[in-house]
Amino acid sequence: MMRTTRQGNIFIISAASGTGKTTLVSRLVDKNQDIRVSVSHTTRAPRAGEEHGKHYYFVDEAAFLDLVGQGAFLEHAEVFGHFYGTSMAKVTELCQQGFDVILEIDIQGATQVRQALPSAKSIFILPPSLEVLAQRLNNRQTDSEDVIARRLALATEEISHALSFDYVVVNDDLDEAEAALTHIIHAARYEQIHQSQMIEKVLQNQ
Repeated sequence: MMRTTRQGNIFIISAASGTGKTTLVSRLVDKNQDIRVSVSHTTRAPRAGEEHGKHYYFVDEAAFLDLVGQGAFLEHAEVFGHFYGTSMAKVTELCQQGFDVILEIDIQGATQVRQALPSAKSIFILPPSLEVLAQRLNNRQTDSEDVIARRLALATEEISHALSFDYVVVNDDLDEAEAALTHIIHAARYEQIHQSQMIEKVLQNQ
């Protein structure tokens, strides 16, 4: 694993369901050794191919609520009858190791994190159109028609929140959207706060 001396950044990535957020995040992590995605806790059942500890920490509702009571989550929310939460300890540990950390979370969670961590960078992934979004949800074949209908009904409201995010990336072409996300993440590393050690080093050697 790659290690750096800098403190990693936190990136919030949100989108309406079916926009391709998970696919984009997976591609970023696969191609960048210094980027990690925070593994969330959830009370929903694993989908085909999902592994405990890799895609999510799958826990029952009682265990989840116990963690909430302990203040273990940076953010948590209920979505379509299931709870999701981001571990504060895991995110902090990865950042201290020098990794940039992606929080792949919904609008509720993004709002909580931005309030708790104003320095976090927020990115909203936008579908090219609601029609394309509907096609993607149906093509996934992971949800019932009722759930898909509810997700589409919620999509317009979710997309309206894009105006409060730092960056907006349209996922019309996966390669182009991935490149845009990569540029955003790399650019954040050159902010003055991350270059203070280099500035001091240059001044000391003048």
